Amino acid sequence: MFSLVDQLLDSYTPPSSSRNPIDEKNLKTTFVIIQKSPKSSKPKKKTMDFTNHFLFLMLQFLVVLGGDTKPGVRLDIQDKHVIMDNGIVQVNLSNPEGIVTGIRYNGIDNLLEILNEEYDRGYWDIVWDEGGENRTKKGAKGKGRFDRMEATNLTVIVENEEQVELSFIRKWNESFQGKLPPLNIDKRFILLRGSSGFYTYAIYEHLKEWPAFDIDNTRIAFKPRKDKFHYMSIADNRQRFMPLPDDRIPPRGQVLAYPEAVRLVDPVEPEFKGEVDDKYEYSCESRYNRVHGWMSIDPLNSTGFWLITPSYEFRSAGPLKQYITSHVGPTTLSVFHSTHYSGADLIMKFGPDEPWKKVYGPIFLYLNSLSNGVSPIKLWEDAKQQMVNEVESWPYTFPASKDFLSSEQRGKVQGRLLVRDRKVSDAFIPVSGAYVGLAAIGDVGSWQRECKGYQFWTITDDKGYFSIINIRPGDYNLYSWVTGYIGDYQFDKIINVTSGCEINVHELVYEPPRDGPTLWEIGIPDRSAAEFYVPDPNPMYINKLYVNHTDRFRQYGLWERYADLYPNKDLVYTVGVSDYRKDWFFAQVNSLGVSKDVLSLSLSDYFPLLFRRKKDNGTYQGTTWQINFNLDRVNTNGSYTLRVALASVHSAELQV
Repeated sequence: MFSLVDQLLDSYTPPSSSRNPIDEKNLKTTFVIIQKSPKSSKPKKKTMDFTNHFLFLMLQFLVVLGGDTKPGVRLDIQDKHVIMDNGIVQVNLSNPEGIVTGIRYNGIDNLLEILNEEYDRGYWDIVWDEGGENRTKKGAKGKGRFDRMEATNLTVIVENEEQVELSFIRKWNESFQGKLPPLNIDKRFILLRGSSGFYTYAIYEHLKEWPAFDIDNTRIAFKPRKDKFHYMSIADNRQRFMPLPDDRIPPRGQVLAYPEAVRLVDPVEPEFKGEVDDKYEYSCESRYNRVHGWMSIDPLNSTGFWLITPSYEFRSAGPLKQYITSHVGPTTLSVFHSTHYSGADLIMKFGPDEPWKKVYGPIFLYLNSLSNGVSPIKLWEDAKQQMVNEVESWPYTFPASKDFLSSEQRGKVQGRLLVRDRKVSDAFIPVSGAYVGLAAIGDVGSWQRECKGYQFWTITDDKGYFSIINIRPGDYNLYSWVTGYIGDYQFDKIINVTSGCEINVHELVYEPPRDGPTLWEIGIPDRSAAEFYVPDPNPMYINKLYVNHTDRFRQYGLWERYADLYPNKDLVYTVGVSDYRKDWFFAQVNSLGVSKDVLSLSLSDYFPLLFRRKKDNGTYQGTTWQINFNLDRVNTNGSYTLRVALASVHSAELQV
């Protein structure tokens, strides 16, 4: 190496003073190179004078020849803790439980809430229940059993300078029946050289001979420090400074219709006074739920704390399922399965003779920082770019578990989707922007309730072509839906994906359900109620983020606005006169029974009550909407079909 440097030094001519008018006398530096001759053990010395400019050039050259200077990953196993450290981030986990107790980064000893107990800082958890006759009655008093999935054994899977992977395992046996979910749980944590963050994933396994049980929810949760992280970002248009968790506690906060919703009556920071804080206001559809988190804003040194989910193949219920993200705590979550917004339909129920195994993750806890007064919004922009990098790297090559499959072990399905709407045209129309996916074998639209397996989705291009890549081997149905057309598509053949396969299903044709020409239509069949009328919230219950926002439907208390708009009579819509953008309330009314103990319910339990008219005595009653229309001609020998597309349903009954 040094012989090459010598040649560069010998051939270098300093720039002339006319091109570089610098006082070379003051910049002269003496640089000494000690080099061993191949014929002698005695070193020889060369002394040379050159400008600092060339010194910088030469040092760059040495760095290139010297290779990667990033420190390797180190592992320190202690009695009660195990520490992974790559010189950028240090991760402290409890031994053998596998709880993340500390994250050191950017000069901050611990990014996690040091006021919390160690078990309440960063953890995987599950809400479960016994199955069969032992199943708890769901509702106000039965919400499943909460388990932090504390492991009982630590195993080092990989340990070298490039990577450390740790496995925290808890094995189930009959002595745990009724106390812990009947699952073998393997939680993995990975730290890579040069990585500004760490990865985690988990493997759940239920053996065939084990008892029946249910899974309501499972996730990983992190709780950053409340004295540092005050600014939250979920999307480009969904970010803001957040109140403190102390603001939610009476008398500073007033609990509203359900415990998660609190009106801030005397917050520490007066700017939040009168606002409503509700974690459900920050939910996000799975397809857009890729990166979110918090920023600690400091004029000299800001820090970002982000959860990146590079794939939603392991999440339940497909790309439209709403999941909770980050919210006041501060808390940031990666939720893999939940019954929120769906209720009992999404409870994972396992029989006593049902084997099951699933890999959740990996997800990436990404950390970044900025100094010298650079806008902290750059942290969000950087986190989004890192998310793109992670998505492009999926499936990862570094997880050591054989249950996480590499790209070579997966398959590919491609084809083209066309639509033929016979009452409009006999043409086969290529569909742009349609979702096409593979999910477990089921009925038309069953992907919306499918929880136990994996789902793989993509979007058609402007000519209707699609390619679904990195599919785990197995048997699947192919599903699709098309914006602007009612109904769901399902391919009539089972698709068997094997390792390395490339399957072409060629041209698929979706024919929307239709019994005749459309006489009238209210709204757009796009799996959203965004086009309908969303009222302004009661001024007493405002989240300032959603004022004049495209997601203003997330405001608290909009169900009570229906009664304000229709105090005596229910909604009447006249086809040809009314405008659904102004005259059709965005949420339909259900007609289920009412629980009086609403304050003990979560939003999932309370949702059936939300869009009922509240009577003066505090009870609720169902409502009846009317659609009036005229037909110039009526075929008395024919039949007319009313088709209704519901964007979301929770325990609702629609009577026509």
